[in-house]
Amino acid sequence: MTALLLRDLKLSVRAGGGALIGILFFLTVVAVIPFGVGPDLNLLSRIGPAIIWIGALLAALLGLDRLFQADRDDGSLDLLLMQEHPLVLTVLIKCLAHWLANVLPLVIASPLLGLFMNMNEVSIGAVMLTLLVGSPALAFIGAVGAAVAVSLPRGGLLVSILVLPLTIPVLIFGVSASYAAVQEPAPFLPPFLILTAITMFFAVIGPLGAALALRNGGD
Repeated sequence: MTALLLRDLKLSVRAGGGALIGILFFLTVVAVIPFGVGPDLNLLSRIGPAIIWIGALLAALLGLDRLFQADRDDGSLDLLLMQEHPLVLTVLIKCLAHWLANVLPLVIASPLLGLFMNMNEVSIGAVMLTLLVGSPALAFIGAVGAAVAVSLPRGGLLVSILVLPLTIPVLIFGVSASYAAVQEPAPFLPPFLILTAITMFFAVIGPLGAALALRNGGD
């Protein structure tokens, strides 16, 4: 499993541009907001957590269609389906590799964009923490859509359409926890714990659904 994780990380790096394109898209989404709402710094700081979460969610969807596509193109997906290790565990490792290579850079870049939105230190820290906890759920959810569309030549748009509705609860509780950290008397812990529970739920359901879709597609 460690070898599979390292292999997928190397493939993500060799593919080139995945993390960079995601960060640039993330930056573009956040950068255009001040042009739309005006130069009101107080307004930017109030909507900043929601805008950063929305930008990170959309940027995380960019590379989902490539999650299993490379394995299908070189034939290694058939080997993964026939191996002795449980396919669910293999999908879990691939989701972790995708998160490390493509989504974690978005989390690391979020404090810089928080400064761009005139957010204070507590708000920036809360957004980064909620992204760190909630963003793995995006990879687990995306794995199901990627597995369903792996046999399609241009499944990128289909993956986004399938995945986006399922990511709404992650967005809601991620933004709620970010706001609760800086707005009294809203408590931070309840929405944060719900966000954690959502991530843990999809960490189980996502790989199971993706493995089932891959198995059916292989048959």
